Amino acid sequence: MPDNNKFNQSLMLLRQSSNNKKYILGGSLFFGFIFLFLFIIIQSHRVIINPGERGLIVNEGKLDDNILDAGVHWISPFNTTVKIFSLRIHKTDLESTARTKELQRIKTNIVVNWAIEPSKLKEIYLQIGNEGDMVDKVITPAVDEIIKASIPVRTLEQNLTEREQLKEEVKIKVKKRLSRYGIIIDDIAFVNLTASDEFNKATEERQIAQQQAITAQIIAEKELQEADFKALKAKKEAEEMINKAKGEAEAQKLLQQTLTQELLQKQAIEKWNGQYPTVMGNNGTLPILNIAPPVVEPSK
Repeated sequence: MPDNNKFNQSLMLLRQSSNNKKYILGGSLFFGFIFLFLFIIIQSHRVIINPGERGLIVNEGKLDDNILDAGVHWISPFNTTVKIFSLRIHKTDLESTARTKELQRIKTNIVVNWAIEPSKLKEIYLQIGNEGDMVDKVITPAVDEIIKASIPVRTLEQNLTEREQLKEEVKIKVKKRLSRYGIIIDDIAFVNLTASDEFNKATEERQIAQQQAITAQIIAEKELQEADFKALKAKKEAEEMINKAKGEAEAQKLLQQTLTQELLQKQAIEKWNGQYPTVMGNNGTLPILNIAPPVVEPSK
């Protein structure tokens, strides 16, 4: 009997210990859920606004008058949301196609740098929406319309060569158009401005034809220069021959005038070596010199 009592007591102690563990585990789970719930409530009650951002409070579908600046803010966790807007400069890539003055198609790739006017943040949200709505509903249509109105004023060549002037005109018009919506235009850049493939092909063919015409003109001018050079050379040679002939004729004439009998006699005497030829003239005198040889008397 004593052993049975001890066994029953041990069994009761085990049951009590098991029940206590269940109570402790259940209590821990309960308090854990309570803590998690409170943590979620607290986290949903806290909003962090980073530098360069602003927050709009929407409470039960109504926009609150207060605008949240950078920092930590506590809001009502029920039926309250915060719309966060970035006041930093945004970059938007756009593409537009327009016709030039001579109806040539031109394609433009544009980068628009823009920002939100902080004082008009509430009006922007009420009239337009978030940043994506601003791009889709306001910025893209405005830029596209202004591009299509500015490009037809110029020819294709003018649009390409006056690119900087076109950019400034578009920038001024876009800035004026979007300022009414609280959108600040920082800058606009024409990343690419190209003509149609058909025009590029026609331009290339025209340039090739012009180059061929220039080459042909250069060849023709070279041949003409060579012909002129040959003609000038022939003329110069003819003039030299004429001048040479005239010179020779003048020399002959002058020689005839100056070559008298006395001069010939003098030159012959200067050239004579004093020897008599073996053959004499009929009159026994030397030719030209007209000098009779000495008479040799026979020896006695």
